[in-house]
Amino acid sequence: MSGWNEKAIPDQSGRVAVVTGANSGIGYVTARELARRGARVLLACRSEARGAGAGERLVAEVPGAEVQFARLDLGDLPSVREFAAAYPYDRLDLLINNAGVMALPYGTTADGFETQFGTNHLGHFALTGLLLPTLLETPAARVVTVSSTAHALANIDIDDLNSERRYRRWAAYARSKTANLLFVHELARRLAAHGSDVVAAAAHPGYAATNLQTTGPKMAGRKAAERFMRVGNRFFAQSADAGALPTLYAATAPDVPPDSFTGPSLAGWRGSPAPSWRATWTRDDRASARLWAASEELTGVAYDALKV
Repeated sequence: MSGWNEKAIPDQSGRVAVVTGANSGIGYVTARELARRGARVLLACRSEARGAGAGERLVAEVPGAEVQFARLDLGDLPSVREFAAAYPYDRLDLLINNAGVMALPYGTTADGFETQFGTNHLGHFALTGLLLPTLLETPAARVVTVSSTAHALANIDIDDLNSERRYRRWAAYARSKTANLLFVHELARRLAAHGSDVVAAAAHPGYAATNLQTTGPKMAGRKAAERFMRVGNRFFAQSADAGALPTLYAATAPDVPPDSFTGPSLAGWRGSPAPSWRATWTRDDRASARLWAASEELTGVAYDALKV
């Protein structure tokens, strides 16, 4: 794994990938590099203008790339269902659950869920469940969910998943990222129990310069915080290209273990992909099962093929 970079990505010809949030940041880089290695890539983005623009930019960078845009709003469950119902391929080798929001002012999704929990976790939970039949029919498929080292700031509160008692933007973000890891843990466990060769893994980008850091302060009108984040991105963060490497490794490297968590090698901050530390609560079987049951109830998406 030492020194692994995008040049080590195996040939992806004949494979199909869905990348959520592929219009910018590490999502765009992930989509671009998978397409560069021959995959057909579906850019799943909320904004049609930004998604279509990303597709044009990607083809300009990688002539001949097979890319297609499809609208997906993870904060709107009917949109998730529409995306899954219109999925145009008969196979799905890579589902990259990348899109996310960070440290936003309090708000709710179209379905009434706290925005960060609803978008970062519930939207991807529903998407994965709706695409599960195609994943199960595709040999050696993988589901890679992007979490964050910030998960260590807070465990989920199963009795207050929507942060209704008290909302703190960073705690809510951390809980959504813990939820990502608990989802991967439970998905991997259920896939193994059913003898499936689908691999569920997680990754994080370390500190990568994207618009994720500035969106929250900008929405809240916190100009000083926005400037602080811009300075951090410029002088301390690694590039989005480097930040995408853990995701690309988890998606394509041989022998990636189920329920693994890949991040940058240097203190989880920057560097080539390596196994990443994770809080013990993200491997709690009881917590992951309870979150799974709550997520099925909240989204109305049941993983019937993986019933335990």
